[in-house]
Amino acid sequence: MMRILSTPVSWIVILQLLAAVVVGGQDTIMVSLSLKNVVDLAISQSSAVKYVQNRDVNYYWRWKNHQTRFRPQLTLSGSLPNFENQTKPITQPDGSIIFSQITQLETVAQLALSQPIPLLGATVYAASGVVRLQDFNNNTVGFSGSPVSVGITQPLFAYNWMKWSQLTEPLIYEEAQKRFIESIEEISFRATARFFNYLKIQTNYSLAESNLKNSEDNLKIARVKKELGNISENDFSRIQLSVFNAQKDLNDARINLKNADYELKKYIGLDQSQQIELIIPLDMVLWNVDPDKALKESLENRRETPEFERRLIQADRDLTAAKRGAGVQATLSMNYGVTNSADNFGGVYTNTEQQQNVRLALSVPIMDWGRSESRVKLAESRRELVLYDVDQDRQDFERQVVVQVEKFNLIRSQIETAEAADKVAAEGYLIALKKFQNGEISITDLNISLAEREKAKRDYIRSIENYWISYFQLREMTLYDFEFDKKIYYTNPMLTAE
Repeated sequence: MMRILSTPVSWIVILQLLAAVVVGGQDTIMVSLSLKNVVDLAISQSSAVKYVQNRDVNYYWRWKNHQTRFRPQLTLSGSLPNFENQTKPITQPDGSIIFSQITQLETVAQLALSQPIPLLGATVYAASGVVRLQDFNNNTVGFSGSPVSVGITQPLFAYNWMKWSQLTEPLIYEEAQKRFIESIEEISFRATARFFNYLKIQTNYSLAESNLKNSEDNLKIARVKKELGNISENDFSRIQLSVFNAQKDLNDARINLKNADYELKKYIGLDQSQQIELIIPLDMVLWNVDPDKALKESLENRRETPEFERRLIQADRDLTAAKRGAGVQATLSMNYGVTNSADNFGGVYTNTEQQQNVRLALSVPIMDWGRSESRVKLAESRRELVLYDVDQDRQDFERQVVVQVEKFNLIRSQIETAEAADKVAAEGYLIALKKFQNGEISITDLNISLAEREKAKRDYIRSIENYWISYFQLREMTLYDFEFDKKIYYTNPMLTAE
């Protein structure tokens, strides 16, 4: 039974050592690939897995960015220099204005520590700043500043984006982590589909080669019989036609094999010059999967569960934002600290004076022609649609899991029947071929036996394909390995250093 690796492995080197066969004495090496080999190559080096890994890194840094937004921020700001040389209006003590030439250099520096409070939607801060002003006209230098100040900015009755962000972002990151595992399983599934497409075409090619060889042997026997007068012209012509048809079928199978070969190598990241041969995966272990356990694991492991929760939260968030945006808007700002001015830098920090500031900014809607009300109604309508969609999507998802389990549990009888039919048809064709060569049956009977053999072989390959396709679909649907009774997990090599 196959086991899926969670770390990249250079399978090509291993496979060449274990299964390499020199073809025709040339440097080209034929590599035999099992389904496990193909899946491992796909999840370790394909372009698809590189994309999945990069997308996972993107969500990782989005999560890191979210976390840093609510941590203390220490900022140094200022202007150096701020030079002015211009004529400016100066208000006099009596209220009059005169224009005076100003030539000065102002230097400002401030160190501020801020901390968001998501529960309140507020921001508290502590700061210390100083200003140096040099007047070139009067040849003076002065300092002013606020050695210490603390304050808070608190929106009132407003939409608190911080609180909602802390509800949705963890779910988005959880979705991304589960989507990463799910995407790897999706790659395994797609690699399996390409494997069996190649295998079916490879089987057709092998059958076409065998048919051509048998047809050519039959033609040789028919020529001898014709010389002895033991075969009619009609039967001889039909045997000749069977050779031509076999040659045509072989040419078609060769073209199809090249196309399938290209697609498989491209997907799993294998060099196009590498010659490969696929091994029919007969290492199947058939067991019954408990639908209740499968559904339980799906709800725990798949991204749909946090996605459903996030969509509901976002619907409530949008409705809250619409309601809060329709009413009174207010922001309360409070600041307390000490300040001073002096002729020297040290004087700013001695004999300081208190400073307090309280400010309440208001915005009251008077008339908006029903815009706020319509925005709320629209948000309510969208929320109801989301509730309905999530409920339907959850039911559909759960039904898909149950159907997939039922499909997997029915495969046993299909494989057993197809395998038995393949053996019977193969033996029947060999018997019919021998009888035909002995002159006991006609070419028509042989062709019927040949068609039955090819159909049985294709049905058997298809039943094996159905097993593995269903196997990987079940893994992807539940993100659970029922063979080893454990959850499926992969690490991202692009994040292992983090």
